[in-house]
Amino acid sequence: MHDVVELTIEPLDIGRISRRLTLPECGATVTLDGYVRRFTNGRETDHLVYEAYDSMAVKEMWKLVEMVKTEYEIAAVAIVHRLGRLEIGETSVVISVAAPHRRAAFAACEWLIKELKRTVPIWKKEVFAGGEVWIEGDAAS
Repeated sequence: MHDVVELTIEPLDIGRISRRLTLPECGATVTLDGYVRRFTNGRETDHLVYEAYDSMAVKEMWKLVEMVKTEYEIAAVAIVHRLGRLEIGETSVVISVAAPHRRAAFAACEWLIKELKRTVPIWKKEVFAGGEVWIEGDAAS
């Protein structure tokens, strides 16, 4: 099995994660690098803090891997999410999808990030000058 699901407090190496899915039957790997941006809704972000219900988050991430493989013609999936404090520009999530053809890989990758935000118990706190706010689910785009 080539699928990867992880939560970590360590910085994410996008290339290392996506290359774990290089398979001879595949012709494409699509990788999403989700990183911390400076501005959200006109407000300047200082940093983000991610927390998770670890065991449930991993279980739900594996469910997403199973579901996406039934919906799209793909061979392997990696979902790796970082927890803890992240500074502007640091990667918070990497999703990679390997497939025989790129169209399925692109579609599956987009589906995975939407469902990850919607269903997996990972929470994001945005810290900015003068305050902080917890962001939930799809609002955390």
